[in-house]
Amino acid sequence: MEKEDRNALIALPVVILVALGITLAGSQGGASVLGVPIFALAVAVVFVIQWVGFVAAYLLQTEMFYDLTGSITYISVTIMAVVLSPVVDGRSILLLVLVVIWAGRLGTFLFRRILKAGKDARFDEIKVSFVRFLNTWTLQGLWVTFTLAAALAALTTTRRKELGLFALIGTLVWVFGFAIEATADAQKSRFRARPENKGKFINTGLWSWSRHPNYFGEIVLWIGVAIIALPVLRGWQWVTLISPVFVSLLLTRISGVPILEKRADEKWGGEADYEAYKERTPVLIPRPPRGDARTVG
Repeated sequence: MEKEDRNALIALPVVILVALGITLAGSQGGASVLGVPIFALAVAVVFVIQWVGFVAAYLLQTEMFYDLTGSITYISVTIMAVVLSPVVDGRSILLLVLVVIWAGRLGTFLFRRILKAGKDARFDEIKVSFVRFLNTWTLQGLWVTFTLAAALAALTTTRRKELGLFALIGTLVWVFGFAIEATADAQKSRFRARPENKGKFINTGLWSWSRHPNYFGEIVLWIGVAIIALPVLRGWQWVTLISPVFVSLLLTRISGVPILEKRADEKWGGEADYEAYKERTPVLIPRPPRGDARTVG
């Protein structure tokens, strides 16, 4: 067995145990169905969806619907939590709407992108290995569980409060983050669609303010969700506030920024324009462009 396969095999039970930990915390003080906490049931459904998707993807040797499955999971599980909860209040509806809008937009965007590209190079070596490919889908289950944890806890808790200042602030933060993420994705898509930009890196629009504005937007919007959920959390449910922290660490330290920065350095490293772009543009948190940074017209 190759080293990568052994590592993936070791990681699988670790991922499950971590998911179990957040499930136990999020289920405290939450409503149940037939004696099973709705939070725990939702997490179980998250992983079942991923594993069903994995079986189909492995048999077909395709990654085409990986991201789409993740988005569908967010929407399905959130709707399920609302439907099963004995009380559906304004906070529940607000969180449901925000999650569905975000997941629907991002899922559609990513699916269209991979249809156009025909593949995702990240999976070239992974999908031929049963264990590593399974681990990738299982990690997506953990991703969904952690990012959705605070919202799920708020949706399933037996503690209810009227919408107030936290809901207003959280919604405004979410709108700000969502607008940045959606705008950054749209700008990059338009940039790549122009033949004259083939093989070039984007340094216009929001991308002149940050090298990864879409990731910044995603982190911010999940902070907004956590703020909305905060007033009704209690006891061990506070652990679910790790959601935006998890998103931030994953995107900036593991799967997002590090991978894309490495690819960009391999492709454009040493080029004067690219090195100047890196020098004047922050990695994540946007700031007004300096020097000769261009803007989108």
